[in-house]
Amino acid sequence: MDKEYLINNKPARALALFTLPMIIGNLFQQFYTMADSIIVGRFVSEDALAAIGASYSFTNVFICIAIGGGVGATVITSHYLGAGNYKKMIQSASTALISFLLLSVVLAALGLIFGRTFMIYLNTPENILDMASDYLAIYFWGLPFLFMYNIISAIFNAIGKSRIPLYLLIFSSLFNIGLSVFMVYYMELGVKGAAWATFIAQGVSVVLSFILLIQEFKKYSSYLETAFDTSALTEMSKVALPSILQQSTVAIGMLLVQSVVNSFGSEVLAGFSSAMRVESICIVPMAAIGNAMSSYTAQNLGAGKQDRVRKGYHVVNGYILLFAVVICIILENFHTPIVGLFLGSGGTHLAFQTGTGYLRFMGFFYILLGLKMSTDGLLRGAADMKMFTIANLANLSLRVIIALTMSPHFGISMVWYAVPIGWMTNLAISYSQYRTGKWKTF
Repeated sequence: MDKEYLINNKPARALALFTLPMIIGNLFQQFYTMADSIIVGRFVSEDALAAIGASYSFTNVFICIAIGGGVGATVITSHYLGAGNYKKMIQSASTALISFLLLSVVLAALGLIFGRTFMIYLNTPENILDMASDYLAIYFWGLPFLFMYNIISAIFNAIGKSRIPLYLLIFSSLFNIGLSVFMVYYMELGVKGAAWATFIAQGVSVVLSFILLIQEFKKYSSYLETAFDTSALTEMSKVALPSILQQSTVAIGMLLVQSVVNSFGSEVLAGFSSAMRVESICIVPMAAIGNAMSSYTAQNLGAGKQDRVRKGYHVVNGYILLFAVVICIILENFHTPIVGLFLGSGGTHLAFQTGTGYLRFMGFFYILLGLKMSTDGLLRGAADMKMFTIANLANLSLRVIIALTMSPHFGISMVWYAVPIGWMTNLAISYSQYRTGKWKTF
């Protein structure tokens, strides 16, 4: 395949070739985290499922930092590839790896020290606090693996090799699921077993992905003068830092929302956790399309092909409509058996009511999320970060304010009623910026 197919092939074909492996790979990644929840929920207890769910919003902060770093690496590396500047391309990739490895070690240490304290501040129910803390401790030991895997995958995507992360994710997912069943069910390690399974699977995947990346870099070895370049770090930071800020701010805002959910008790938390795992699957195609739009935009602007960006934007919105319709049909017709996968026959009525209530309501609104992500992806790929950040902060602020102020008076459903309001606001701001055409000047 032409390594520059994102700037040479027809937009519909180029974006499909780039996006589909990302969707499949990310689905496998979500499937094994979902499988962990199913295994724990069915083989351990509803409280164990709630414990993992209580940990999720906290761990998501660190995941978002890793994703934000990956965005910076992707945009800058893609831009240099599109411009044919292989020296800067290889330097930006190696600089990203070194920088985020160091950052991940610092964050892991902070997480190990303050993890339990944060869970207490989040109103984690007392009956699941110990399990949630145990899960977090193992998670933080594996944080450098998480960071390195995300950055390496982002680099592969940036150079048009999105199939490599796909194959690694398939292997990692199946490996993790097998380990999780063995450790949770046969070794009876509970939530610790699920955490150790993820730790081991991610570690093996990182080693394999790094070996493959080194092999890929050998094609450009003549261009590498230094493994760490401060100018590359500066350019990357201009995209990565706003993206990390946006991603982290959203995650921190969701921590506040999680504290609201936690206050309703472990039964509601278990139902909400099951719905969140399902939503993580629903988000995958939308997020993949948004990330693909970032790389596509960066490469084509680097090559001076602004018109292709607009055509690609229209193409991906068609893809989003298709995915949104499929998701809506599935959630509206199968919400009860889907939630039942997590809770099993022993799930309480309140847990089922919470999980199915969320999915039935949200099924109609993923079209807004998809359009928001494609538009944000274009702005991010063009390094038009000011309005991108404002739009996402507005989204977050509305969701947090509504959840915090309305839920205590009108119930847990206000947490999800706030979500489409935030998405719609985000889309309106981002699309208005897209219409100005200022993104073409990257």
